[in-house]
Parts: sequence; structure tokens; C-alpha cells
Amino acid sequence: MLQRHDGGGSHWTPALRAEAENAGGNGRVGSTLVNETDRYRIWLISIEPGERLPFHTHVLNYFWVATSQGRARSRHSDGKVGEMDYEVGMTRHMDFAEGEFMTHDLENIGDTTLTFATVEDKRSANAPLSL
Repeated sequence: MLQRHDGGGSHWTPALRAEAENAGGNGRVGSTLVNETDRYRIWLISIEPGERLPFHTHVLNYFWVATSQGRARSRHSDGKVGEMDYEVGMTRHMDFAEGEFMTHDLENIGDTTLTFATVEDKRSANAPLSL
């Protein structure tokens, strides 16, 4: 279940704000890029308890699949903060129109290793960001 916060307080430090402001060109949306073709980028994400995937920017249509259960917090560049519980097989699809994007991080606030597979579609309305 996604719980949203107003984004204030302890979830933001000056260092996190600076990282978010500078992440607009960071297209590394996962821990490891395992395959790239002219159509897709396939990423694996693995985040240990207490670790965080740095701020990155999504411009391509994509989907992710949780391959483990756990809990995470995500801070978004617009200041919003959300927390979510994940179950194996949980999947979300995201689409971006031309010029749209989403910049966020992902912090493991649970006690299990969080793992995901993420697939980006390079045929989206926006050009892929460089890695």
C-alpha cells in the first residue's frame, strides 16, 4: 500500500535535495543494466536494508516487477515522499508523454533485500537519457 507524505521533515536532507536537483540527466534507473537492444533496456535492482538507489530520472515508458517482498520509501523531485509495501509479482506500468519525466530515489526501509526487474521501452515519446 502506498502511503504519501508531504515531503517535509526528516525525509529530506540538504544532500538529498542537491542530489535530486542534479539527477535530471541520470538515466541509470536500476542497479545493473543486464541487457540493451534498439528497443529495450532491462535493469535489475537489488537494495539491501538501509541502502538506497540514488535519484534518477525516468523519461521512457517502463514497467517494473517486484521479485522479493519488502518496504521502500521514494522521494520525488517535486518534494513528495511515498512509502510502499511490495509483494513478489507486484507490477506497475508507467507512461510518459513527450517532455514528461519523473525523478525519484528508492530507499529500502524494510528488513529484507528488495529486488526488482525494470524494463524500459526505448520507442517511447522521449529519447533515452544517456548512461
